[in-house]
Amino acid sequence: MRRRDFLPAVAGVPVLLAQAQPPAGGGSGRGGFGGSGRGGGRGAPPGPLPPSDVKVAPRKGRIKQGVTGGVFGRLGTLDEQCREAARLGIKGYDLINTPEQWAILKKYGITPTMYQPQAGAGIGNGLNKKENHDRLEAVMNTTLDEAAANGIPNIITFSGTRKGQADAEGADNCVAFLNKVKAHAEDKGVTICMEYLNSKVNHPDYMFDHIAWGVDVMKRVNSPRVKILYDIYHAQIMDGDIIRNIQTNFQWIGHFHTGGNPGRHDIDESQELNYAAIAKAIADLNYTGFISHEYSPAQGHEPIAVLEKAMEICDQ
Repeated sequence: MRRRDFLPAVAGVPVLLAQAQPPAGGGSGRGGFGGSGRGGGRGAPPGPLPPSDVKVAPRKGRIKQGVTGGVFGRLGTLDEQCREAARLGIKGYDLINTPEQWAILKKYGITPTMYQPQAGAGIGNGLNKKENHDRLEAVMNTTLDEAAANGIPNIITFSGTRKGQADAEGADNCVAFLNKVKAHAEDKGVTICMEYLNSKVNHPDYMFDHIAWGVDVMKRVNSPRVKILYDIYHAQIMDGDIIRNIQTNFQWIGHFHTGGNPGRHDIDESQELNYAAIAKAIADLNYTGFISHEYSPAQGHEPIAVLEKAMEICDQ
């Protein structure tokens, strides 16, 4: 799959809406509407997302919950999605990457929580290769300025795949790159988040596929504005021991994604992760960032009902 590989910029929000729908199977659900190419470009334009009669449970609110585009099951314009998300109490929307789209989110009081620059690092072509650094440094510095100006707290980045490279060399190169840009991130108050992905099921050969590798990089960079995007679905596949790993490495984690394992579908009792316990453990650490839902509803499941249940499970 080509999740998070970057495509050329696409002009016009309606075209982006048609291209950014997630795959139906066990993919990321991360397409959003940002022209990122993560599962986009397939199938017909999305159908409408009519107003839902799903009842909203009272929220405890210790955790700010967000979404990615896949949770809506290929339905709705961004405006329709934000309308329903806001009604449910969603506070953030990851991977929304244009000013026109940011304006729609803000109309509904939703924060664009994770910026994926269109020309930035991709899963297969990331920070671990020195030949990418000059180009990616320019992109990162521009993106940090854009994120700060538009109230976006996080930027996503990737280690890249090994392609025969030793993990130690790749880590050294990632540290070198992040050390070049961390002062700018600190000045702007924007956090660069490197994502932890599985190399077993979805992303063969991805370098940051175990938590210890990423923590080593974070410790050596040692910046409050360079963190791990801890994707719980991917972490379960590669390392498991989710709660202990989060507690042990919490200071190096800046953002969370959810998804049911196996299949990256609903996070309810149909899969193996205990998201209520995980969310409680995160809340008990006094986490102030976002936990963004990143799954594709199981076939035949109503997206808003699934999202409401996911929010209730994770509410603390």
